[in-house]
Amino acid sequence: MPKIRLSGTVLGPDDPNRSTRAKLLYLLFAAGWDIYNSNGDQRITLSNIEKKIIESDAFVFTPGATLEDMFKAISIFVGFQTLDRNLTGKPTVIMNEDGSWNPLFSVLEHLRRMGTVKQDPADYLLGVDSPEAVLHALERVGSRGVPDAGRHKFTPSDVTISDLPFPEDYVGSACVFCSASLEDPHYLADGEELGRRLAQNRIGCVSGAGRSGIMGAVVKGSYEAGGWTAGSNVPHIIELEGLPDGLSRFWPRPDIYTRMEVMIENSDAFVIFPGGAGTVQELLALMIFKHQKNPLMDGKPVVIFNRPSPGDIGFWDPLIDLLSDLCQPGDFLVARDLDDIVPTILPGMKREKPAAAEAELAA
Repeated sequence: MPKIRLSGTVLGPDDPNRSTRAKLLYLLFAAGWDIYNSNGDQRITLSNIEKKIIESDAFVFTPGATLEDMFKAISIFVGFQTLDRNLTGKPTVIMNEDGSWNPLFSVLEHLRRMGTVKQDPADYLLGVDSPEAVLHALERVGSRGVPDAGRHKFTPSDVTISDLPFPEDYVGSACVFCSASLEDPHYLADGEELGRRLAQNRIGCVSGAGRSGIMGAVVKGSYEAGGWTAGSNVPHIIELEGLPDGLSRFWPRPDIYTRMEVMIENSDAFVIFPGGAGTVQELLALMIFKHQKNPLMDGKPVVIFNRPSPGDIGFWDPLIDLLSDLCQPGDFLVARDLDDIVPTILPGMKREKPAAAEAELAA
């Protein structure tokens, strides 16, 4: 029988979403689905989330969206974008009868207008307003399938990776999460300049090791300034984005979740540059780690570069609005000027790195 995975947690007998979830369970079971996480008490980690995706045939998110729920939903969307074969043909339905998913939908629509999300999110994250509509959405995808993401693989060029150790005289390393698709020359220039400033301040540059977009520009700026650069990537994304020249060290990983984990483990600060759904996914993971007081995030600053756009609209305005209701003061800092980024992260740099630890994300 096909298996469906539910997200969301029932918070006791008085939870207003309890009856909705009960009705949904009945309809799914009657329609022939086996159900994972029916009680909302399963837990996942970055190390096993891909396994959960592999063993499921469909995904349903319930009302009362939390930070963890949004992380998992956008992770599935990123999987579709990056042609993760483990998601082929698997529908994702979001029950939004309480409007709690609207902030995430607004962020994705904003990024589509900004050009960092090429696909229509509504084609992949199917918003509905009732348990009955969940069944209709699942049937629709079953007959029509999931749209093609419109991305094509290419033959990567040969790249030399030196495998150099972290320099003893460096003060720390900063991970830059950013777009691998945005090609606006102004954004690329900002990326190169940030990479250059990291190198000039003896800060290692950690990235998602993509050759294209801002991601490639950041590595280029650091490498050309003599900096130490490192990154992690997975085989199916390397086929889409390639690997940049100048990597000092590379951590190959089998999926995007363990890729994030090794980048977080090896970084002392995080800079959120203009990006797309993948950048949102990575920022949400950082916030979840902070809330769980995971040692991987102990004392590590997170800076969102809210670059002004035409009309003085900050690139990340909708995302900052979303986080304002879900995060605590100090979880992240906002910089509107490139000049403010390095001075903001320098005080938080430290050479001692905590041992790797898995952060649990509420199922």
